[in-house]
Amino acid sequence: MSRKPAFGRSSPARRRKPGLLMWLARAAALPVLAWMLGLIWFSLTLPGAAPLGLKSDGVVVLTGGAGRFRRGLAVVEAGAARRMLVSGVGEKTSRRQLAAAFGIATRRLRTTDLGYQAVNTRSNAEETARWVKTNQFTSIRLVTSASHMRRARLELSRVLPKGVTVLPDAVPSEPKAPGIAFEYSKWLLRRISLLSGALLAGAA
Repeated sequence: MSRKPAFGRSSPARRRKPGLLMWLARAAALPVLAWMLGLIWFSLTLPGAAPLGLKSDGVVVLTGGAGRFRRGLAVVEAGAARRMLVSGVGEKTSRRQLAAAFGIATRRLRTTDLGYQAVNTRSNAEETARWVKTNQFTSIRLVTSASHMRRARLELSRVLPKGVTVLPDAVPSEPKAPGIAFEYSKWLLRRISLLSGALLAGAA
C-alpha cells in the first residue's frame, strides 16, 4: 500500500535560511533606503528667502542660478547690506557688462564687487572669506539657490573667520527632482568627506 504525500510539510530546501546573496542584497538596500529618506528630508526642508528687514554688513551672491543677482541687488537697495560680492563671474566681465546683461544702470552697482577667482563652491567660499576679511565684516547674507544653500554654507563654515554670522537667503530652486537629488548627493558626499578628515586629524 503506497503512502500519500504529506502536502502540509515543507521541503528541506524551503526550510533553509536565506543564503549569502540574500544577505548581501539586504545589506546593499540599507544605504539606498537611507539615501532616499535623506533626499526626502533634504527636499522638504529647503531654506527660503530671508526678510529684507534683517540687516548684515554685506551680501554675497553666488553665480549660477536665475534670480540670485537680482535678489542681491534688492538686498543692497533695501539697505539690508552695505556692499555686495558677486562671486564667480567671468574673468572679462565688468560692472558695465553685468549691468547691461540685466538691463540696469551701471550706477546701481557702485557698491558691488566682482569676484573673478571662484570656479566652484569651494572657491566661492574662499573668495568670500577673503572679501569678508578685507572689509572687516562680521555678518553676511548668502544668496544662492535653495538646493545649493546647504553645501555653500558647509564650505563657508570651513574658511570664514570665527564670529562671522551667515544669514541664508535662498532663491527658489527649479522644481526638477534630478537637480535636487544631485545637489543632495554632492552635499552628502562633501559632508562625509569633511567629517572623515576631521576624525582622521583627531586620531593622528
